[in-house]
Amino acid sequence: MRFSDLLSMSVNNLRRRKMRTFLTVLGVVIGTASIVVMVSLGIGFNELTMEQYASYGSLTEINVYSNQSHEGDGKSDPQYMTDDVIAQFSRIDHVKVASPLLQADTIMSQGAYQANISLVGVTPEYMENISLKEGHLPNPDKKELQMVVGNMVARQFRNPKSRNQDYYDDPSKIPDIDFMNKPLFVVFDTDAYYQAQSGGTTDSGTPVKPPKKYLLQTVGLVSGGLEDWNNYSYNVYVDINTLKSQLKQIFKKKPIPNQPTNKKGKPYNYFIYNEAVVEVDDMANVTAVQKAITDLGYQANSNMEWLEQSQKQAKMVQALLGGIGTVSLFVAAIGIANTMMMSIYERTKEIGILKVLGFDMNHIRDMFLMESGFIGFLGGMTGIVFSYGISFLINRFLASRFMPDMPGDLSRIPIWLSVAAVGFSVFVGMAAGFFPSLRAMRLSPLAAIRNE
Repeated sequence: MRFSDLLSMSVNNLRRRKMRTFLTVLGVVIGTASIVVMVSLGIGFNELTMEQYASYGSLTEINVYSNQSHEGDGKSDPQYMTDDVIAQFSRIDHVKVASPLLQADTIMSQGAYQANISLVGVTPEYMENISLKEGHLPNPDKKELQMVVGNMVARQFRNPKSRNQDYYDDPSKIPDIDFMNKPLFVVFDTDAYYQAQSGGTTDSGTPVKPPKKYLLQTVGLVSGGLEDWNNYSYNVYVDINTLKSQLKQIFKKKPIPNQPTNKKGKPYNYFIYNEAVVEVDDMANVTAVQKAITDLGYQANSNMEWLEQSQKQAKMVQALLGGIGTVSLFVAAIGIANTMMMSIYERTKEIGILKVLGFDMNHIRDMFLMESGFIGFLGGMTGIVFSYGISFLINRFLASRFMPDMPGDLSRIPIWLSVAAVGFSVFVGMAAGFFPSLRAMRLSPLAAIRNE
């Protein structure tokens, strides 16, 4: 018998008992919708966690810190992070680029406002990871410093003559600093600045002169508002090579602030970094690269550490929610099995006649399997439609009300989940109808006819 004939007979048998078929399909609908919605909540929670950590910074970045407290045998210098060490990081497998970070503490001012700002020198490769809402990245070929200002830097500015210093608590009182259209006055020698302000003197007894102020131009602003924190929010970024040249020019042979000195108190003839950022080619390799860096004696951390812990929790939640939905579909499977058994009892004579006429046993089995599979298919398809509706209501009303700061939808139904849910519903339906179909296949034709 052709497949189309078996399918036609199965559908007609289901249509003859509309109410029973409807109630059985309804059970599958509820079970399928329960599984899909529960799993979609787990998927949404997992993806929201990833998006949250990604907003703080790249998930493929590793922050490396110099372990300057490591004294070795007491005779050697601390384990500083130099350009040679940065090159060593670059040679580790799966590392795309290693970028040192050179920090200079400065005092910036514009009009009546000033702030203590960290000026961070970075490589052009590091700059490419910074998302801008306005302007462009610095040109490394320029001799003058060009700044990329964090979106929350304005919160650090104060009027030193004002008694009201509560800008952090009251965003409306944050100074209106025009970074893009007006230059900033920048003081690099902060020690000399404060000594001159307090009337300090040199070793010879002469008053400390106020340090020179430099005019620096802003060429880009980090994306985000005054309250949208990310890894780049509170710093000002410049090209690292240009910053090195500027610091050498300003301090000449004097020790540069934040740069260590040797045992004789003299500065090194090379720059030493407290921090570097290592970019890995894939998230899956971050943990291995991080371990390789720590094995070299440096401190390293990444967002993947926290993400992996959060993902374990998310998977547990997803498994729990999926298990709750599976119980509903299991109950629906019992309903399918009950429907098919009742169908066999009611169609005993029909089965006996088919066997007497020479109907193949396997075809009888397949006919009942098709009926149960078709119930699973109808329930699965309808359940998916209901799932999208429930997901919309969750995201539209519940999530927006109880989680207003959530960056995206809480319930997310990917295409693969919809296809898998329908396939699973068909499988459950056919599995529930398997034993009833075997009973129908093994039913004695004479006993079936005599029973009628």
